[in-house]
Amino acid sequence: MTYIIENANILKEAKLKRVSLLVKKNEISLMQPELKRFHFTRMDADPFIMTSGFIVLDTAIPLEKPFFELKDYYVREFILKGCTAFLTAASVKHEYSMKNDIKGLRARLLSSPIDYIIGVRIPVRLLTPSFMRKCKRERVPVVFVEVTDEQELEQLPWGWIRESMFPYNCPLAPVFLGRNGKEKSRIKAVWDRLMKEQKIPSMPDELKEHEPLSRTILSKAGIYPLKGNIQQGGEITYNLYLKPSEGLPIEESELFHYHKDKLAVTVLRGKVVRAGQEVVFRSGSGEHVKINTPAYFKIAD
Repeated sequence: MTYIIENANILKEAKLKRVSLLVKKNEISLMQPELKRFHFTRMDADPFIMTSGFIVLDTAIPLEKPFFELKDYYVREFILKGCTAFLTAASVKHEYSMKNDIKGLRARLLSSPIDYIIGVRIPVRLLTPSFMRKCKRERVPVVFVEVTDEQELEQLPWGWIRESMFPYNCPLAPVFLGRNGKEKSRIKAVWDRLMKEQKIPSMPDELKEHEPLSRTILSKAGIYPLKGNIQQGGEITYNLYLKPSEGLPIEESELFHYHKDKLAVTVLRGKVVRAGQEVVFRSGSGEHVKINTPAYFKIAD
């Protein structure tokens, strides 16, 4: 089906842009200020603010729970918040098991109603050139590294690790496991210094769970602009918020945190997953998003 979404007020990078979208086969075929020359069914989006679907980090999805509890989790933590994809991680304790660990997590996510991206989470001892070469072969978009003290970081062969990451260059994301705030600050300072000195693709800070990932973070992992973006040639995935009476917010994070009651519609790849308070739960309709090139599209920090 081909149709037009006209007068869409797209919120992106704290700016509202008014455009009309020509949608064909659940993709945005054309984006222009006006599309008057086309004669297709039209949907007026003027009463709404349109955003891309949110993508959050969640590494603790209760996949072992009964299906009705897992379904409730997906609805509560993702769909009702306007999330259309999430980043998660397979816990890897041994280098030889990584491929099976990812495969096992992917199998347990088959009932997901929204899209998902799978990284890996490892203890720092596994951060070796051979492990990073395996990540490159498996197209792992993010490696979460658990760090308990600064000495662990200082002793790693960073030059060899950097060479083994090239040219895929999936970023490292720190998980600081220090016992208190002061200890974590010391570890972070060492992490920051080494990442800068060794020119390692990395996230500067710990990624927060259940928070929308910024475009900078999504770009480093290669998720943006493939996901989390409304663009010509891209999939038709978005949220529609009723315009707040007190004025228009200027940040997408404000909508996520403070205007959940204004979220009217969520669409994932052309299919409505939420309309008002009604959720259309399609078990298994979520797709595993594979990242071919992290940081292909760069956004400045």
